[in-house]
Amino acid sequence: MDSLLYLGTKKGLFVLRRGENGRYIIQERAFLGDKVVYVHPDSRNGFVYAALDHGHFGVKLHRFQPDSGWKEITTPAFPPKPDGFVDKNPHTGQEVSWTVQLIWSLARGGADQPGVLWAGTIPGGLFRTADYGDSWQLVDSLWHHPTRQSWFGGGMDLPGIHSICVDPRDSRRVVIGISCAGVWLTEDSGQTWVTRAKGMRAAYMPPEQADQELVQDPHCIVQCPSAPTTYWCQHHNGIFKSTDGAENWVEITPAGVSAFGFAVAVHPQDPNVAWFVPAIKDEKRYPEGGRVIVSRTRDGGEHFDVLHRGLPQSDAYDLVYRHALAVDDDGQVLAFGSTTGSLWVSANQGDDWELVNAHFPPIFAVQFG
Repeated sequence: MDSLLYLGTKKGLFVLRRGENGRYIIQERAFLGDKVVYVHPDSRNGFVYAALDHGHFGVKLHRFQPDSGWKEITTPAFPPKPDGFVDKNPHTGQEVSWTVQLIWSLARGGADQPGVLWAGTIPGGLFRTADYGDSWQLVDSLWHHPTRQSWFGGGMDLPGIHSICVDPRDSRRVVIGISCAGVWLTEDSGQTWVTRAKGMRAAYMPPEQADQELVQDPHCIVQCPSAPTTYWCQHHNGIFKSTDGAENWVEITPAGVSAFGFAVAVHPQDPNVAWFVPAIKDEKRYPEGGRVIVSRTRDGGEHFDVLHRGLPQSDAYDLVYRHALAVDDDGQVLAFGSTTGSLWVSANQGDDWELVNAHFPPIFAVQFG
């Protein structure tokens, strides 16, 4: 059976399935008019989680169960700030509110942890649930880490946790990406943490500070399920790869293709195959030359293919957010959605693309499930 395709958009959640003619069609719509910033289908039990941002009215979290439909569940929340405690953004000088402004990422625990989920938020909090989201606990060891008050925002005013990789070999081992505080690793389910951004480079910092681990802005980090020592990272100013469990990172510069972007996907069975959607960096942030392309490596970053068949090649200004590129469990079907509400799907690893719909609301997240 073909996987369902989940879209989190500015105006709701859309669930698509492949029809008899091979085209994806909308099967379900939920939360229409509401901003769905992240969607997470859980293959362990068929549950689906949707994170909503209601702006002034705060964030909400909903869970879908096959036997009962959608239900609002508990939202991760920070404890009250201690009296007299000063928590200021080091760059803006603004006081950091201990309020969840965005649920930026969700990740399921290991196969041995049926009820465990992780949630990353803005500001940079990490939360864990052991009961399918009915209750959440702040990972205090990271929130109270002595370096946290030096973390800073990238495109956001405050730092946030957007990438969570749970090791399939050992569910206690979790790698997270923080913008901007680099890469972090726990090997004991969050009791202790170490930085893991050695080898990354931040071009936006003064040269003498560019290699500091806590200033890195890893836009998105993914881990290869079949070769879990391999991670790929789309960084603010480049592509980085680790083959030793995030101990060290190597910068990869694709010839003739921009190294800036937000999204990255890795083939689930082949750690040498990865996809990116490049753009012009910093304040520009649109496809170079108005051409939407996908770059793909099949040899670990030695060479890159520029994939464009079926994608607009002129006057296109679609930006792809960090969670809006996905590959299915077989590593054959890819999908990505853009800020202009376009959704493209490829059935052959990106060689050819088909426009599914050009009129969705701006797309924040794309997931197969």
